[in-house]
Order: sequence, then structure tokens, then C-alpha cells
Amino acid sequence: MDGIAEETAISQPNDSSESGVQAQPQDSGEDNIQARAQDSSENGPRVQPQDKSGYYFHTDQMVVGYDGVPLIKDIEIRLEKGQILTLIGPNGAGKSTILKSITKQLEMIGGTVYLDGSDMHKIDSKKLSQIMSVVLTERVRPEMMTCEDVVGTGRYPYTGSLGILREEDNKIVQDAMEIVHITEFAQRDFMAISDGQRQRVMLARAICQEPDLMILDEPTSYLDVRYKLEFLSVLQRMTRERNLTVIMSLHELDLAERVSDKILCVHGNRIDRFGTPEEIFTPGYINELYGLTVGSYDETSGRVELPAVQGDPEVFVIAGNGSGTRVFRKLQRLAMPFACGILMQNDMDYPVAQSLAQSVVSVPPFEEIDDASVKRATDIIDGCKFVLCALEGIDEISNPRVACPLNQLVDYARNSGKQILGLREFSQMVEEYELSRK
Repeated sequence: MDGIAEETAISQPNDSSESGVQAQPQDSGEDNIQARAQDSSENGPRVQPQDKSGYYFHTDQMVVGYDGVPLIKDIEIRLEKGQILTLIGPNGAGKSTILKSITKQLEMIGGTVYLDGSDMHKIDSKKLSQIMSVVLTERVRPEMMTCEDVVGTGRYPYTGSLGILREEDNKIVQDAMEIVHITEFAQRDFMAISDGQRQRVMLARAICQEPDLMILDEPTSYLDVRYKLEFLSVLQRMTRERNLTVIMSLHELDLAERVSDKILCVHGNRIDRFGTPEEIFTPGYINELYGLTVGSYDETSGRVELPAVQGDPEVFVIAGNGSGTRVFRKLQRLAMPFACGILMQNDMDYPVAQSLAQSVVSVPPFEEIDDASVKRATDIIDGCKFVLCALEGIDEISNPRVACPLNQLVDYARNSGKQILGLREFSQMVEEYELSRK
């Protein structure tokens, strides 16, 4: 049992479970005899299917759904041992359904899941509980258990029928708690801590189980940025040092791109893509996968932006080298439409300007800023109320082919009677503007 069944207590060592993650630690001889009898027939012992693909984890024509009704068909996953697979996709697309079907929380409608060459759903429950640990999203409700007690249940697959932990087991429990930084509240009642702390306890429990395969559904939910990064770093280290294989779902696309070896894109009733992060995060794909209708997602940087403010530009921003990004976002929050230029298309400010500005005057990387680009910029300046120079020290730019055209824009604005603001003046203007709105 994965220990995450909604409205249920964490299983005791003599509880059995279909998922096999917290199975009864010791099977009776009678049970073994019955199992052998069920696996025999007139033609002798039944031969279990074997996977010849060479992958550690592999699904073949997997079909998942509910009550016999298929939701997603032909799920093909191929993982080497020690790899991290992340499932991404919109809410309700079926990510949790796939994970629950792999862990036998849900009955598969069709296909086969292979683990290390064997049909995973026919592996003995006790053996599977020592191989695989599971953390799903449902809340656990243990009765009268401390956090350390909960973590200790991860050792049940290795104990006797009474669930008594040995000294070695207690050492593993302590190590797991230290990894996710929960020792300070180890003796507190599990039900008296926050959701984020509970999530870390359950992660420690999964680590304590010392699995070869770990299944996690949204493991970073409820975690703040520190613990998100720490936990994913722990997973990555365990894949390298212990050859742990990880299958999980994440909503944080930037983290999924950074930590994953493979990514599975779930879209409605199908698997849309399966591959490396470099194959998945191609320009425009995430907008398509999630059906974004407002704002944008940049696959290169993992950056999300709100929609641009509509209307004729009121401000022309001279930026570059990352100086404009915060200004652009500030103007968006102020609902003030703006234009920007002149930027190289490989400049750090360019992607954000593309997302938030009404107009961006740009030139290809490493090309000179030509007269036509300067003319486009000055035409836009004519219609603006003021010019904001976010790029301070234009004269100090070593490349005269960049500095000279930008100085031309500043001179043109000044000669046209436009107000020219630096960052300090802009901050003062924003303060006055916000005060006037109160």
C-alpha cells in the first residue's frame, strides 16, 4: 500500500494492499501454497510475460481509465534504470490516472507494465513493496502517530509481522528525516503539522523504504521554493548515487525541464509527446499543450508572462543587457502600454519585450542597427508621452555600433520635447502615480 489513501489510516505491518507498497511483510506458508496452486494448470506452471525491450521500466500498449471506460490508450513509456520521468499536462488530463494505474491503485484496462523485464502487476506483493515506493496526492489520516512513526512505516516491508524496527531500520528512518529536514518536528503529531510539513514527512517515508522505483504525484505541492529545490536535488542525487528510477507528475514546468531525463505530455485522451526536455520544450509547444489563451510561456527560459497591456504605447523604453525586464513587468502591472527598442534579438530583454510590449524595434543578432530601425523607433517615440532610459551609461557601451544609434534616440526625444526619465526618476513617477490612484 502506498500509505496515501484518502480518509484512511496508514496501514499496519499486517495489513495487505493491492498496490504492494505496504504489503504484509511476511507471507504465511499457506498463502504461498495457495499462490503456487493458482499459478499452476494442467499444462504446468504459468509462464509470466517477459519484456525483451531492455528497458528497466516499460509499458506496452497501456490503456487506463475508469469503470472499464478507456481514458488514454497506447501509453508507451521506456525508461533506463536511474532515469527521471516527469508527466506534464493540463489539470484533468489523466496524469494521476496513469500513476495510479502503474501502482495498482486503479485497474488497468489493457496493456502491460514491465519492471526489470517482468510483468509488474504479477510481481509478488511483498517483493514489489521493497522495490517500489509511492507518494500520491490524497491526504493520509494516521491515528495517534508522530511524524517519526509515519516515516517508520516505510520500513514495514522489511520487518516481521509485528512491525518492530531494528536498530538498522531506525538509522534509516533518521537518515531519511534528515534528508528532507523534518527532524525538528519528528515527535509532533502528524495531524498537527502544516500541509507542506506533511508532504515532507511522506517524502521521507518513501525515501526510507529504499526503493528502486519511486512514484510521486505532484510531490512538490505545498512545498515552498526552498524545499522544492532541496527535494528535487535529493531525487537527482539518488538517481546518480543509488540508481533510483523516478516517475512523477509536476505542475512546475521550469523544474520539470531541469530535473527530468524524459518527459511524457498528457493531452486529453492521448499521449501527445514523449522524449527528452530538449525534444519537448520547443517554441510554442507548451502554449499548445495547455491551450494558453492569455499570457505566454517561453520554452527556452521557462518564463511565464501575463498578457501585454493593449493600447497605443505611452512609453518608449530604451533597454538592453537585462536592464529592461523589471521595467517591462512594472509597466504591465501599471496597465501602461509601452514600446521598446532598439534590441538585438539575442538580448536578455528581448523575450520579455516580445511578450509585454506593444511594439519592439529589433535587429538580428550581431548585425548593425541600421537607419531604418532608428527611423521606426523615432516614429514610435513621436506618439509616446515620455522616454524611459533603463539602459544607464549608454556612452560606456564598448560597441559604438550599438551606442551611437541609442544616443540618437535619446537626442531625438530631447529635441522633440519629450520627457526623458532614468530609473530613479521613473521610480519617483511610479510612486506618485500609485499614490494618485488611492
